[in-house]
Amino acid sequence: MLINWLKSPNGGIRWGIRLASFLAVLIAFYILAAVAGGIVRRAAQMNKKASELLRNFFVNIVKKTVIIVGWVVALSSLGLNVAPLIAGIGAVGFIVGFALQGTLNNFAAGIMILLHRPYDVGDVVNTAGVSGVVESMSLNTTTIKSFDNQIVVVPNGSIWGDVITNVTGSDIRRVDMVFGISYDSDISKAQQILLELVKSHSLVLESPEPNIQVHELADSSVNLICRPWVKTGDYWAVYWNLMRCVKEEFDKAGISIPFPQTDVHLYSEAKKNKNEPSEKNSQKPSDEQNSSGMEEEQ
Repeated sequence: MLINWLKSPNGGIRWGIRLASFLAVLIAFYILAAVAGGIVRRAAQMNKKASELLRNFFVNIVKKTVIIVGWVVALSSLGLNVAPLIAGIGAVGFIVGFALQGTLNNFAAGIMILLHRPYDVGDVVNTAGVSGVVESMSLNTTTIKSFDNQIVVVPNGSIWGDVITNVTGSDIRRVDMVFGISYDSDISKAQQILLELVKSHSLVLESPEPNIQVHELADSSVNLICRPWVKTGDYWAVYWNLMRCVKEEFDKAGISIPFPQTDVHLYSEAKKNKNEPSEKNSQKPSDEQNSSGMEEEQ
């Protein structure tokens, strides 16, 4: 009986053909997925600004989409009704999507970050209340190593919804410094000292030119700004070195850096009290004259 079923056109032969077509469709779609992934990867590599993570994301999306379509076609070749299956997958996807709203938000934010690339691995950033070096990125999170060597994992949704400051996004950076001198000090001499220190510093760039100006007449000091340009990696080295050198040169030149001062004016109450008896004594004769005048009239 089994042999008859296997030889029957509506039995074994039909299912054999269906199984063969099922396997052939799967193999064809897997090959198609690999080809499509390769095409997408080559196309993504033409965009030099695209990160490797973004390229892999698009390649994997294309591959998985082709494979899912291949499974649907392969199952339909077996004679199965795939409409309920597709509807079930859609319902499950809706439920999962509703339950994972936060995760999907981070996922969408990760795609936006990868597309716009406000930062990349190795950049120093300040975002979502965290400052440090970007260690790694995924579609859901960004890992940042803080300056005190802590590993902070930040959801991409928090980053994309906040201000992103890429400290190392440019090759050069301006060093902003303010030096206060006393009102008795020579302003021109102080400016000359700052200019000579900046010009002679090996890490300061010649272009753009540094800017040294009188910036503010403050309460206790005349504030001078000193703004040289440096390579981004030399920022703190120049900042700390110039701070020390300016203090030493100002001391040699007799230019003082004042500390905040407040003038307090004291008014003595003793002088006021001394004047009060004299005022009272000056009023007594007039009172006596008035009383004597009244007696004479009587």
